[in-house]
Amino acid sequence: MLGECQGGNGNNKSYYMMKKIFLLMLICGSITAKSQNYPAFGPEIDVNINGLSFDAMEPFISPNGNFLFFNNLNDGINTKLYYATKVNDSVFNFMGELNGTNQIAPPHLDAVADLDAMNAFYWTSTRNYPADLENLFHGTFSNGTVSNMGRIHGSFYKNMPGWLIMDHGISSDGQYLYYNNARFDGICQGPCETELGIAQKVNDSTFNKMPNSDFLLHTIMDTNYIYYAPCISSDHLELYYTRFPKGAITPSTLFEICVAVRSTANDSFSMPHVLFSELIADLIEAPTLTTDKQIMYYHKKTAASHKIGLRYRNAPTNILAVSESKFPFRIYPNPASSKLYIRVDFEYSFLKVTVYNLLGQPLISKRNHTEIDVHSLPSGTYYVRLEVDNQVGINRMLRIE
Repeated sequence: MLGECQGGNGNNKSYYMMKKIFLLMLICGSITAKSQNYPAFGPEIDVNINGLSFDAMEPFISPNGNFLFFNNLNDGINTKLYYATKVNDSVFNFMGELNGTNQIAPPHLDAVADLDAMNAFYWTSTRNYPADLENLFHGTFSNGTVSNMGRIHGSFYKNMPGWLIMDHGISSDGQYLYYNNARFDGICQGPCETELGIAQKVNDSTFNKMPNSDFLLHTIMDTNYIYYAPCISSDHLELYYTRFPKGAITPSTLFEICVAVRSTANDSFSMPHVLFSELIADLIEAPTLTTDKQIMYYHKKTAASHKIGLRYRNAPTNILAVSESKFPFRIYPNPASSKLYIRVDFEYSFLKVTVYNLLGQPLISKRNHTEIDVHSLPSGTYYVRLEVDNQVGINRMLRIE
């Protein structure tokens, strides 16, 4: 066979042509990887859940932003699902247990909430494990209750004792399940090994692993790490997850929240980018993203318990790519629904107000107006920029509700 490959001048030309094409593909791939635009997030803000007196872990923000789901301490002994209702981005009211999801007799674990835009609810449970190895459940969420409970079936399970679905993330449209198979042996601190995958919906109770799942995730998987808590953005282009180095967990073990991105929903994901990292004493994990991708919630470890934090996404660089002064101005109310008012605390002769969407596209632009009509803008996140007498003010994030 070696002689056939090198046997003639025509074959040599073909060989060298293929080699050039292969090298070109490597170069293009390298350029593409270097040009990836990764999201960035601002400083941490504490989330207050009024009336909650115990740990909050594994948060999930509902697609409409009105509900925050979470479980208490994930000890596998008396772990239950709870929910809270939104007051504002960083304040929620504790409502209690999520009816219809929790077992009663310990030891038990009901945890890791997920909800799609059609109110299909998903969670993991150890009920009847390992007699039944399918440990992912589904139901229908409405007003604090999950009904029509049942197991999720499909080809994404390992179907071996010791392996179970540790974490998962449902796409907003309900069509794709990002899952994490994990192996526990009672000796390792946490899972001994993990495997991420993507399953596609067959029907309400069945998801099957996609044939190209391994290809789509091949740049993420590294056998030196333990992976868990996947979260896919509503546009399918950003995959968030947590990882830490495989092996014994020590005080110097770093827990990282990572993101991988892609240009279209059919592409494989990029190499991962570490957004945040903390030692185990202050670990952060389990990211969840709002539908507009502007707020990330996660849980963090404190001296006394586990609490939920949030970070706002930084403005797109094409909005910020100007020389900006720091003159003071204020926009109110924020969030707004119909009218937006601008206050500038000094004298000026010319003022221009521009409202941008998240792509940096101007949607509303007014000159010498301090009252802006925003009622036609859909609910979501925007940015407001002021130009005053040839100066550009720092951008303000605006929420429309």
